[in-house]
Amino acid sequence: MTEHLSLAMTLGDPAGCGPQIAEAAWALRTEHGLAPFYLIAPPGMLPGKVQSQAITSPEQATEVFASALPVFEQPLAVPRPAPGEPNPATAPAITGSIETAVAHVMAGKARAVVTNPISKKLLYDTGFRFPGHTEFLAELASQPGQSPPHPVMMLVGGGLRVALATIHMPLREAVDALTIPGLMEIGRIVHQAMVENFRISHPRLAFTGLNPHAGEKGTLGREEIEIINPAAEELRGMGVDITYARPADTVFAEALAGKYDAIIAMTHDQGLIPVKTLDIWGGVNTTLGLPFVRTSPDHGTAYDAAREGTARPDSLITALKLADDMSQRRTRNG
Repeated sequence: MTEHLSLAMTLGDPAGCGPQIAEAAWALRTEHGLAPFYLIAPPGMLPGKVQSQAITSPEQATEVFASALPVFEQPLAVPRPAPGEPNPATAPAITGSIETAVAHVMAGKARAVVTNPISKKLLYDTGFRFPGHTEFLAELASQPGQSPPHPVMMLVGGGLRVALATIHMPLREAVDALTIPGLMEIGRIVHQAMVENFRISHPRLAFTGLNPHAGEKGTLGREEIEIINPAAEELRGMGVDITYARPADTVFAEALAGKYDAIIAMTHDQGLIPVKTLDIWGGVNTTLGLPFVRTSPDHGTAYDAAREGTARPDSLITALKLADDMSQRRTRNG
């Protein structure tokens, strides 16, 4: 049964907080009731503050987890960087860990993927061609001869679920990237995820506006009239309960009051600011639209905290819990 499988955790940038918070999360496994997980990494990447044990297959993780942090070892000779000192030589281990985690879950050997933070700049400097984690995961999830699935980034935290219509691109480009078909696809994916992954049978969704006051009937911009509201109209015709563009300065408060189950924000920062303000330590990033569950801490590599040994595992622990919950719901719904 899928629910008995472990969660596959990626290494992230080994110079960042990933190895430290992976160990810390395992140390708190009983206190937080965590489902078994295993880390995918080359040998020698962990700080060694907890007991770890090498495994040769994901199936071994459940038995090992009670007494040691299971580590599925990658056959790579990669030097362990000093905490807080990123090293381009670790790039193959970073991307390889993600590739292995996806391969495991796609093969039915793991239940979900939980990713530790990466440095996009470090990967860009070594030839990484994807804007970020989200797009890379979508490419890995694609079937031969088919286009990659459409990934939708959603932040969960502080009582909010916020999906993003645009993610890792300059703001000037994000405005031009908004289209009626694109918003319709995102609305459909979010609706489906609310049903399948969150067990909300009749989800209530809200679009934010792009402009102040949702465009003020066109006087402050016409994107709401020409793009967002027509997309909402089409989605309603498909049975999706979604609002026209709502003013972004009030819609998050409305969601906190229980009016909406999820919000679709037009830009990256528009959506992330309220979540991180409400729950800076416990927010979780999850990717919708993939054929598997993926969650991640809602923070970066935290090089300074890694250097000082003060990285906190709160968000990773919450990401593990959400991955466990979502994958179990998905299995039961399936």
